[in-house]
Formats: sequence, structure tokens, C-alpha cells
Amino acid sequence: MSAAVESDPVTSGWALFARYAHAPNALGFCGPASGVGRSEEEVRAAARRFSGAWPYLQVLARLTGVDDPLDARLVEAYWLGRDLGVDHARFGAELLAVIGPQAGHYWTHLTPELLADGAPDHGFHVFGVYPWSRLLGTGMVEQPLHVLDSCRIRWGTVVSREGDEVTVSSRRLSWDGTALGLAEPTVEQLPADAEPGETLALHWDLVCDRLTPDQVEALEQSTKRELASTNRRLAA
Repeated sequence: MSAAVESDPVTSGWALFARYAHAPNALGFCGPASGVGRSEEEVRAAARRFSGAWPYLQVLARLTGVDDPLDARLVEAYWLGRDLGVDHARFGAELLAVIGPQAGHYWTHLTPELLADGAPDHGFHVFGVYPWSRLLGTGMVEQPLHVLDSCRIRWGTVVSREGDEVTVSSRRLSWDGTALGLAEPTVEQLPADAEPGETLALHWDLVCDRLTPDQVEALEQSTKRELASTNRRLAA
């Protein structure tokens, strides 16, 4: 779906990682300045320099007994929020041990209580670890909402295609002054090789992958879980 990798094997975890990590890396938000890379060797080297995703994958690998942090099962679980049966409290404690020293005094909200309530996936990192959700109640709405909506993985359905562009319908984030939610579907035009009826994964307004119904369900459930958790935290 993107030009981030040379090959497209369904079971290749490193290629799947590159698909989802390409958009924010290309925008300069995370990962090495040299890019994600195209070969397996390049992607594996780049993945270790993603200060957000890599610690999650390392801890997930340890807790699931998987040797490779870029195993496709772990990569999918991280980006789409699939439940691998990992104890969240234990995951949170181990993750805090890794990212806590890196965060320093800038992210004082990274407490054991926060991590214990978190999930081992990208959605939790976006809404719980990144500080943007905490800015919504300060009068700064437009930029935090844009970043949260762009950084999360969202799903969209192709409704039409014209040439190399597709029209995709998806639900953006909403903020009513007190809580986050999912707005009614809106459409946008994106470059993609996809057909009407297919559901796509979107990250920073770039297409990452085609999603199966099972993957859409996992992503939707994990997204709603994080929204509910974030709203409870903001209300408190």
C-alpha cells in the first residue's frame, strides 16, 4: 500500500512495522532521520530507534515468550490493539522501567498507576503516554485533537476509486468540551491501490494496509477502550 518496503509478505513482521511506521517517520516525528528503510536489515535497524514503538515490542516479546520483537503477531497487536492475553499491570511496570528514565522530569505523568491502567499497544501510547490528551482541557483544542487523530491508527472504508486515488469514509475524533469520541463518518481522497468496499488502516493520513473484518474489530474495540479510559482520566 505504501512505498516504505520492497516486499509485501503477509507474515513478515518487519514489513508490517514499516508500513505503519513510515508515515510519522517521513514527517519527522519519530524514528531515524535516515528513514525506515526498504530492506529487512534497514527496517530492523530503524525499528530500534523508534523510542515509542520499540520498547512496547521488546516488552511484548518478553511477556509472550517470543524471540523476535518484530514477530508479525506482536507488530499487529501493537499497531491495531489486538489482545495477546498479556497482564496489563505487569506490562505497565516493565514498560515504565524502560521508558521512565528516557522521559525524565518532562513526562511526570508516567506513573505506575497510569501504566497499570494502560494497554500494550499504540493506542495507549497516543492517548495515555503522549501529553496531547492532557492539553484538551487547557483551552488548546485544535492542535491536540489533530495530533491525537492523526497519530492514532484509524480505519476507513473505500467508497469509490478514480485512477490512483480512492475516496475513503472514516470517523474522526471529536471533542465536546469534556470528552473525546468518534464523530459521524466523513470522506477524504487518498492515493491508494484499493477497491470500493475494502477497509484501510490510516496513519497520519497515509494508507498503511488493508484490514480484515477481524482486524477492524480489534482496532475499533481498542480505540473505544482507550477513549473511555482517557475520558475517565480527564474527568478525574
